[in-house]
Amino acid sequence: MALTEAHAAPAFDAEEQNNIAVYKRVLPSVVNITSTAMKFDFFYGQVPQQGQGSGFILDKAGHVLTNFHVIADANRIEVMLSDKRHYKAKIVGYDRIHDLALLQIDAPNLQPVTLSDSSGIEVGQKVYAIGNPFGLSGTMTRGIISSIRSIRGPEGAPIEDAIQTDAAINPGNSGGPLLNSRGEVIGINTLIATGGAEQSSGIGFAIPINTAKAVLSDLMRYGRVRRPTLGIVSLAVGPDLANQMGLAAEAGVLVQKVVPGGSADRAGIRGGDQQAYLGNNPIILGGDLIVAIDGQQVADTGDISTILEKHQPGDSVTVTFYRGRRRMTVRVTLSEGPEVNA
Repeated sequence: MALTEAHAAPAFDAEEQNNIAVYKRVLPSVVNITSTAMKFDFFYGQVPQQGQGSGFILDKAGHVLTNFHVIADANRIEVMLSDKRHYKAKIVGYDRIHDLALLQIDAPNLQPVTLSDSSGIEVGQKVYAIGNPFGLSGTMTRGIISSIRSIRGPEGAPIEDAIQTDAAINPGNSGGPLLNSRGEVIGINTLIATGGAEQSSGIGFAIPINTAKAVLSDLMRYGRVRRPTLGIVSLAVGPDLANQMGLAAEAGVLVQKVVPGGSADRAGIRGGDQQAYLGNNPIILGGDLIVAIDGQQVADTGDISTILEKHQPGDSVTVTFYRGRRRMTVRVTLSEGPEVNA
């Protein structure tokens, strides 16, 4: 009987070869992160509680990017490399709004990732995720970009151009890289839609890498993101409410208060002086109604945040608003402020 022998080495098609190449290229740059936080137990008092996530190496200096929620409240953070070396990590800085954290380890022979430009991504393109799902280190999954949309991050703030993917992303993948077919990082895996289950439902989200690149210098230098602010306490107004209030525009952001000496105050924007209630909530009426910034329509505080995100403290923007029935425009020099309201 004649037998057909298999080749000594397995034969891979072009797609498989690329999968393997991406994995081998990027795996040394992906890390497992174990965070330990002290939690109060009624019977035992303060007890350590561990959580796991993923991250990736940015440079030879040992900077590691991950999600903020992976290390939030941690008393100790340990990073394990793909070759099983373990290092204690320190927090360099974090950005709660975008769920980003920058760590650093002191380790030799590190292999950094290559960061792509996420502005050029397209729905339908192939993507890979490498991480630590359920503690299974070095796991790679594959899928496509299913959509690009705005989502709400863990802190409730909008994340613009978030990458939706059907690549399997599970607990433990958070903070790991989402890669293009060249093995370049296009996003940071952060959220999954589970529908109540505890595993991937085929809907995962990644923060676009350009969002992270925009704040990395601040995180390295200041340990936080220096965000500009208008210095106002505001109320989003839609058509129904605008009609009830007799406002000059159908939608906008009503200035209830200005921070004394803040950006809006210095530019002459005014808050209200009439106490009222919206349902059971006290509000202040009579202030200016902001309808646009730099020519972009403003309907709520999220719109303001999205516009200001493209600026730094010290930049100037053009604010268009109504004072009563009078339409006005002023230049506002943005100051640094706390991450509240606008």
